[in-house]
Amino acid sequence: MNAAADTLPDAPRGTAGTHIHKTHRFRWLLRREFWEHKGGFLWAPLVAGVISLLLSAMGIAIAMVAARGRIPDGAKISLDSGHQIQINGLDLGMLTSQLGHEDLAKLGDGLDVTLILASGWPFIVLAFVLFFYCLGTLYDERKNRSVLFWKSLPLSDASTVWSKVASAAIVAPILATGAAILTMFGFLLLISVVVLFYGGNPVTLLWGPSSPLLISAQYVAAIPVYALWAMPTIGWLMLCSAWSRSKPFLWAIMIPLFAGIFVAWLEFLGVYDDLTWPFFKNIVLRLLTSVFPVTFMDMQHLQGIDFDVPGAARNLFNPVGVYRNLASANLWIGVAAGVAMILAAIRLRRWRDEG
Repeated sequence: MNAAADTLPDAPRGTAGTHIHKTHRFRWLLRREFWEHKGGFLWAPLVAGVISLLLSAMGIAIAMVAARGRIPDGAKISLDSGHQIQINGLDLGMLTSQLGHEDLAKLGDGLDVTLILASGWPFIVLAFVLFFYCLGTLYDERKNRSVLFWKSLPLSDASTVWSKVASAAIVAPILATGAAILTMFGFLLLISVVVLFYGGNPVTLLWGPSSPLLISAQYVAAIPVYALWAMPTIGWLMLCSAWSRSKPFLWAIMIPLFAGIFVAWLEFLGVYDDLTWPFFKNIVLRLLTSVFPVTFMDMQHLQGIDFDVPGAARNLFNPVGVYRNLASANLWIGVAAGVAMILAAIRLRRWRDEG
């Protein structure tokens, strides 16, 4: 009996046992969150990427069948350099030999945009996974009474809740980013097969002009900014999860929406001027949609990109533009609000119990 107790990773308070360092204990808490939510954190983004590749393959196959016989002999293709190529069927190898530097640069821009779109599915799934994970993580453990078991262990409420925050803000985005990168390279391999089928050189026509490695590095570099930007939604949803006794989804959605409607009503009555949209943008949307990638500042940055300039697509997620968010008061106010709501959720977890 004593030998079995000594093998436990954490001995109960007040008993003799090996001291476990806090960082080691926190790492085990992260592992617990990963294994309990492996389907959402890992498999959901991967499945989304596979589905996007399957749909892309189906679309390409339909396009190839539809294009068969549609290009008549003697048809001409005009390039930006002014050259006109007369072709018999579709010979990508011959077409590639006629492309100039400007043509290849524009081709690379188009490919980069396509790769970003193709790799976007795991990020979309990530946003929904995190939304419902944060909304249910503290509520579910009270509902199924597992919170009583975890409270019986030498684990503080703070370390437990912060492990859930770290899982949502860091672990899940890292896994989704990996799935997005795999999807992007899978899409490149898919269209490489098509290029080979039509006699082209994938290295010259696809891998050379495009920037998959650069886009992958930009995705990884954006994770810290995403974690900070998502804090208001993570904090709000966890607060609702710890506070509500039933239907946390309705409480989390309806409270901000009704607050926004009330502000709009006050503006309609003339109490305030031009307050509705700033309130919805900085309060309602920040509480409910911050787990979705791309910030307000990113959207402004995207509007300033001139896609007629070669290489412009590579700046869509340029770290210089992404990290410019760190200079925004909006981001840090949201971080402070998110941390405050997380601390409130920790306090609530200490005494809130179902029933």
